[in-house]
Amino acid sequence: MPCVIGIDIGSSRSKGILFCDGKVTSAFECPSGGDFSFTAERIRKELLLTADIKSENVDYVMATGYGAKVVSFAHETKSDLSCHGACVHALFPSVRTVIDVGDLYTKVFKMDEKGNLQNFLLSGKCAGGSGRVLQVIAKVLHVNVVDLGELSLKSRNRIDFNTGCLVFAESEAISRIAEGVSKEDLLAGIHRALAAQISGLAERLGVEEPVALVGGGARDLGLTKTMKDVMGVEVFIPKEPHMTAALGAALLATGKVRT
Repeated sequence: MPCVIGIDIGSSRSKGILFCDGKVTSAFECPSGGDFSFTAERIRKELLLTADIKSENVDYVMATGYGAKVVSFAHETKSDLSCHGACVHALFPSVRTVIDVGDLYTKVFKMDEKGNLQNFLLSGKCAGGSGRVLQVIAKVLHVNVVDLGELSLKSRNRIDFNTGCLVFAESEAISRIAEGVSKEDLLAGIHRALAAQISGLAERLGVEEPVALVGGGARDLGLTKTMKDVMGVEVFIPKEPHMTAALGAALLATGKVRT
């Protein structure tokens, strides 16, 4: 069996998967920073060190993501949609619609029964429809972004946001906190507004069930629950939804070695 690396250089965070003998041997995630090339090399070293494998024993490296083109040691690059699709199809073969809640954009795409990409839509330039809004609100509330989901689930009186724009959402959040609105209720409102935008994007493309939710935003329990409520459909979520592009890249790389 081949030994391959899938690496996803995102705009905010980067991930890598070392996939050997048909299973994940090691995984690593870190901030992307300002030097994507340095980050890619760091990920490779960490993956190999953890697995105690030498670089010459790696058969193929597939890169994806925002900074894929600067991964100098990659044999090939693939779009993040292709990589997400490969992973989701392997985990949930029945899924036809995939929603990727990323840092800069939210992407919705449809696949056929073989996992082939059919069509996709990308959220607009405003980050209010992506996972970036969660990071901004976390800073406003002085809360770790990983704690947002559980906090929002404690809400008893969700407030409604009047805007989908990130800049105005931040301003509105500050005003609501000054008015005495609880963090829990404010977060529930943010999740509802974001879920509504994402659901609207999916509806424009045309939702075909079942649906899978991936990307960093899919780690937020409050957002995923709200997405299910708003969309009213069955939603599959991988155990490590932020790693699906890296794992998909590794799966595609495995296929290259076999051929």
